[in-house]
Amino acid sequence: MPGSVKRYCNLHLEPDYRKLSDARSSINFLGSAVSTCSGSPEAAKSTTIDSVTLSLLASIAVMGTGGSLQATPPQAPATPVIPAETKAQKDARMAWWRKSRFGMFIHWGLYAVPAGEWNGKTEYAEWIRESAHIPIKTYDKFVGQFNPVKFDAKAWAKMAHDAGMQYLVITSKHHDGFNMFDSKYTDFKVTNTPFKRDPIKELAKAVRSEGLKFCLYHSIMDWHHPDYLPRRSWEVADRPEDGANFDRFRQYLRNDVQQILTDYAPLGVVWFDGEWENTWKEPYGSELYALCRTVDPNVIVNNRVGHARDRALGDYSTPEQTIPPTGLPGVDWETCMTMNDNWGYNSHDHNYKSVKVLVQDLVDIASKGGNLLLNVGPTAEGVFPPEAIDRLKGLGAWMKVNHDSIYDSTASVFEKLPYGRCTVHATTGRSKVFLHVFDWPADGKLVVPGLTNKIRGARILGGPKVSAERTGTDVTITVPASAPNAIDTVVELDVVGMPVVTK
Repeated sequence: MPGSVKRYCNLHLEPDYRKLSDARSSINFLGSAVSTCSGSPEAAKSTTIDSVTLSLLASIAVMGTGGSLQATPPQAPATPVIPAETKAQKDARMAWWRKSRFGMFIHWGLYAVPAGEWNGKTEYAEWIRESAHIPIKTYDKFVGQFNPVKFDAKAWAKMAHDAGMQYLVITSKHHDGFNMFDSKYTDFKVTNTPFKRDPIKELAKAVRSEGLKFCLYHSIMDWHHPDYLPRRSWEVADRPEDGANFDRFRQYLRNDVQQILTDYAPLGVVWFDGEWENTWKEPYGSELYALCRTVDPNVIVNNRVGHARDRALGDYSTPEQTIPPTGLPGVDWETCMTMNDNWGYNSHDHNYKSVKVLVQDLVDIASKGGNLLLNVGPTAEGVFPPEAIDRLKGLGAWMKVNHDSIYDSTASVFEKLPYGRCTVHATTGRSKVFLHVFDWPADGKLVVPGLTNKIRGARILGGPKVSAERTGTDVTITVPASAPNAIDTVVELDVVGMPVVTK
């Protein structure tokens, strides 16, 4: 075998690639090896790939498959053009997402196996391979240990539905490079674990059966693929960058993305992440966004597809673990947030937010015109932590009564309310103004400052009608002595026309 081909195999066929189990992957690598060795005049002069070598490589390509060749899986195009779209067309595409306001995020993968603990330290989670400096060969051993026998897609989907969530986003691949679906382009995937099943396929069906939109998170960053650059600084000695080709990685990424858009269609959102390293350029993001919108013109793509998280690329912004003080006016946005301190499962992390905090965060975000994507990190057995289940039940109890104030709502018409927040359903003929009362008035008088509209009526969601009177430029609502809901009691004002508020 010519030296450069041997060198390619040694450098690039890392654990999952060296253990090629099907001819399709082998043939792809054969083509890459040939391209690598003959891609330049210098290489052509120094390397001769003769028929004997090609025969040898072809034999390698079918070893372990019983000698039967399989078709090469489709290769995603490199430079699709972003489909043209009018504002009205984009509004129609975004409509379901804007109405939803509340979704579930799930971070699940091999990192659930160590459960946040390594070498006596317990502060890790989905970043454990990088944070704990776990060598790739050691990390690969988790593949043989991942067997979530308690996974129940229907149970997960029902918990999301019962919590009042309208869509679900789960990791198809996180930064560790492990595919949680049956990828056609790598052996580093869930169907090669003892579990063998495709949880993404099962969850897609279950989520849709609950009436929710199914969505996938897919990392651009990939600590496992031999062509992804840069290497982690602590592993350069064991995984040199020599011979790595980022263009080959980009093709692999496009292939995976094309597959998830096709095999698990229709996806509501493709939620990218891991785009900040300097090897990922803005044109690559444009190319990936175009691919998504070409394969499925109705799919929504977040702004992390582009290197700069520029709102000009992608369909909405993604603040993380924070709520913008005044929202992001004029921009679609979604806060992603953990219930505790980690995205992935950590068996030592019991620092969960209370139901009260989570409900009021949801309301705060909706009052500023955003969505909340709330995370759960399942265990390696395939179950939600009990604390997460308790929070979901608490959220669901509140949403069951008050969902009208969240779904299809728009931002508050008030600059500030001293007792809580406001969400709105506004139309030209009639509007609903929802007052979210976090701090119940001791005197039983709830003052709505500066609302000039004629009042049609008022009621407490899930409770009785209440009286509302105009007092000068304000409206005063007489409410019960104690709050029906200590977390957030919602008072609905039914008004004529679009809400008008004087300063």
